[in-house]
Amino acid sequence: MTLNDLNVLPEKDVRNELLRCCGSPRWAKLMVARRPFAAIEEVFTTADEIWNRLSPKDWKEAFSRHPKIGDIKRLRKRFTSTAQWAEGEQAGVTQTSEKVLKELAEGNRLYEAKFGYIFIVCATGKSAGEMLTLLQQRLNNVPADELKIAAAEQAKITKLRLVKVLSE
Repeated sequence: MTLNDLNVLPEKDVRNELLRCCGSPRWAKLMVARRPFAAIEEVFTTADEIWNRLSPKDWKEAFSRHPKIGDIKRLRKRFTSTAQWAEGEQAGVTQTSEKVLKELAEGNRLYEAKFGYIFIVCATGKSAGEMLTLLQQRLNNVPADELKIAAAEQAKITKLRLVKVLSE
């Protein structure tokens, strides 16, 4: 998709593409409404601006559209529209030990029990060990702080995925 495509395609088509980048329907709807964009950088700044104005409910809805770190089976089954991206983003998990995978699974369980949503991290370029360390560190956060951190991680993921959509 080119910038021109983003600007002129029917709302439904653009919204579906944007939902691949960020799973918040409200974010996608507001992005569509802000068209046309003069430059790709404007897409990124608008995406951040809209994301940062959304409610925690909207953020959590976007989080729910991600597979858990290390859950490759679920990724392939449930997240078919973004599975290839997420698998690439989580590539550091595919070449790790069973011990680390089990620790990630347990950390994910503890995180979700504490915060009420899955652990969100921009996994691109991170090893499974690095993600596990981040997960363990973030388990110590208070919920209000952690929600802001998770939202910032989602914003990074969204930008990476916007780059992918706009280069397909």
